[in-house]
Amino acid sequence: MINKLIASSVSVFPKWFIELFSKSYVAGYSSNEVLSIVKELNGNGFSATIDILGEHVKDLDISKNITQQYCELFENINLRSIDSNISVKPTHIGLDISKNVVLENFNKIIEVARDKSNFLRIDMESSNNTDDTFEIYNSLKNKYPEVGVVLQAYLKRSIDDIENLAGPKFNARICKGIYKEDSEIAYKEKDMINNNFLEMAKLMLQKNSYACFATHDQQLIDSLVELVEKMKIETTKFEFQVLYGVPMNGKLEKLISKGYKVRIYVPFGPDWYEYSLRRLKENPNIAGYVIKNLFLRNK
Repeated sequence: MINKLIASSVSVFPKWFIELFSKSYVAGYSSNEVLSIVKELNGNGFSATIDILGEHVKDLDISKNITQQYCELFENINLRSIDSNISVKPTHIGLDISKNVVLENFNKIIEVARDKSNFLRIDMESSNNTDDTFEIYNSLKNKYPEVGVVLQAYLKRSIDDIENLAGPKFNARICKGIYKEDSEIAYKEKDMINNNFLEMAKLMLQKNSYACFATHDQQLIDSLVELVEKMKIETTKFEFQVLYGVPMNGKLEKLISKGYKVRIYVPFGPDWYEYSLRRLKENPNIAGYVIKNLFLRNK
């Protein structure tokens, strides 16, 4: 109840208050800022995925400009010898304009990714875009194999999606899912989402795919560790992923000490305010988490 109240009223909070939150979870406003932060993360043993904040762009020129920013980001990652790939939301580069626009922009990004021998993650958004996103993925993977998608554990369709897509060259991030979805298509209970997450992970590993376990749920992480150890999966076939800035109480370092790869998802950019408001409104649990951690940091 309290979390929902916070989420419903967050738009009236002053911008400086939202910025307090964003500074902990957003890696600056410019590419130089984010690349410096990622370089430091690399020095501590972490890989990274960089994301330029933004979504639902409906202006053609803006979509082209953002596409160019992603291309330049791949260039700079290579120039600075940084261990990071890139994640792109389809609506950020034109899906809301047309499929032709988003495919044209993705193809430009893919060309630079191929030239720099890097990896591109196609991010997943709400269920309204799921089929379009898989269509984009299928188009791009035929041109460059180092491209992957995201699967959401709260969606009831995700097991079937793995059955249809998974194989030795399939690379997917499994996350719980953040968008508000109808109960007809999405699980609502934590236990059901976690169980589906584990079933998805098991199926991907059985199909010899590369599985990225994206979660901050430490009990779920422990269950995933038990799974890969029981299945005797090589450490080159999976990795753990978390969002930048989320306190994990030494859990990530323990994973690294066991020889597991850990990747930090690092968002940045001038759209931090809109991004923060949308995420806080869409998920009341995050709203409560944010307020709690703001108070903890200021103790």
